[in-house]
Amino acid sequence: MALLEEGPQHYAIWKHLVAMIRDGRQNGFEREFGMMAFDYANVDARYGEMFDQAMSSYSAMQTEMVVAALSDLDLSGVGTLCDVAGGHGHLACGFLKAYPHLSAIVLDRPEVVAQADRLWAPRLGFADRCRYIGGDMFGEVPPADAYTLKLILHDWSDEECVRILANIRRAAIGGGRLFVAEHVVPGPAEPHFSKLFDIHMMCWGTGRERTSEEYAGLFRASGWKLAQSLPAPGGTMSVVAGIAT
Repeated sequence: MALLEEGPQHYAIWKHLVAMIRDGRQNGFEREFGMMAFDYANVDARYGEMFDQAMSSYSAMQTEMVVAALSDLDLSGVGTLCDVAGGHGHLACGFLKAYPHLSAIVLDRPEVVAQADRLWAPRLGFADRCRYIGGDMFGEVPPADAYTLKLILHDWSDEECVRILANIRRAAIGGGRLFVAEHVVPGPAEPHFSKLFDIHMMCWGTGRERTSEEYAGLFRASGWKLAQSLPAPGGTMSVVAGIAT
C-alpha cells in the first residue's frame, strides 16, 4: 500500500486538488490520464500489478476487522454469502473459517478470478465451499442470502452505488442481508482517517467516504434499510448492515 500511495500516479492525481476544489469536479485520475483508474490499470501493467498487490496487502487485517465487527450477529440463517468485487477471496475465506455452515461466492472481474495462482480459497483449504464467478456488478450479481462489499462503494458516486445495491437487491434470496465495510465518516468534531481518505478518493475517482446516514440514503434508494452500523476493532473501519425491504 505504501508503494502504491507513494507512487508517481497517485502523486500526479493530487496535483489537481486545487483545480477540483475551484471548479467543483472531482477525479484527478481522469484529469491526469484521460481515463478512470480501473481502466488505467488495464493499460499500465505496472500500475495494475501494484494496485492488486496493495489491495492484497491489506486483506488479512481488513478481513479480521470485518469478521470481528459481525461476531455478535446471528448468521445461522445465512447459507450462502456473496462477496461482491471480492478480489481473490480473502474476506470470503475469513467468513468460511468463522462460520463452518457457510458457503461463499466471490464475484469479480473475469480477469481477476482467472488468476488461479492467487485465489485464496484453494490455498486456505476452502475450495469445496467457495465458488469464483467472473462478472460485472453493474450488470448482475449471483443469488445469495447475504452480500458483503468491502471498500467497494467508496470507489463510486451515489448514482453508481445505487445501481450496484439495486442489482444486489434483485438477486437477494428471501429477506436478504447486506454488509458494507467502509471507512465511515463520524461527526464533524471528531478527527478520523476517513476524512483524509475522502480527499484522496476525490482525487482518485468518482467516489467518496460517507457517513452512516449517507449510507442509509443509498440503502433506501436501492431497496434496503439500514439496520445498524457496527464499528470494527482498530477504529478506522465500520460495517454498515442492511436488510431488504
